[in-house]
Amino acid sequence: VLPNYTSVGHGQMAPPLTTKATFAMASEGAFDKVVFPFTAFTAAVAQVENQEPEWGQGWGAYGKRYVMGFADNTLSSFMTTAVAPTFFRQDPRYFVMGEGSRWHRMAYALSRTVVTQSRFGHAQFNFSDILGNGAAAEIMNAYHPVEDRTLSATVNRWGMQVLYDTITDVLKEFWPDIHRHFHKTS
Repeated sequence: VLPNYTSVGHGQMAPPLTTKATFAMASEGAFDKVVFPFTAFTAAVAQVENQEPEWGQGWGAYGKRYVMGFADNTLSSFMTTAVAPTFFRQDPRYFVMGEGSRWHRMAYALSRTVVTQSRFGHAQFNFSDILGNGAAAEIMNAYHPVEDRTLSATVNRWGMQVLYDTITDVLKEFWPDIHRHFHKTS
């Protein structure tokens, strides 16, 4: 359901990555047609939970929550898929393992939070995801309400985005299997 422009399927040849390609992937992911209703849903949850209580309730408050959520998603996408990978010369794509035991593939998917490939194919610490999300969380302080600009709130935003990226890596690893299962039964 969520956009996936950064996966390389098992056995697929991945063309060398350029800076232009990383920005194109970030744009496709940030502005995909499913992002808009997904952001509407998360803004509705924030409205029901009265997050950012100083904004109050009503359509105006909902609009602020929607814009903030959309900005957060877009900023995180660009920081972790284009800006940080360009700076650190890393490849932000997820390379699907696609074979082996479920536990082995799960461990591999979870490890991608901290391990990635350089643009030259060498394994290295995933500065792009860890520091990219940290930078995004800090930049978000420019437009989040004053009460949400604390160190605790910033670290929470960073941690939630890293967790989200970790979960999506697991989904990317197993999505071909899930898709194949449902495609067979339909």
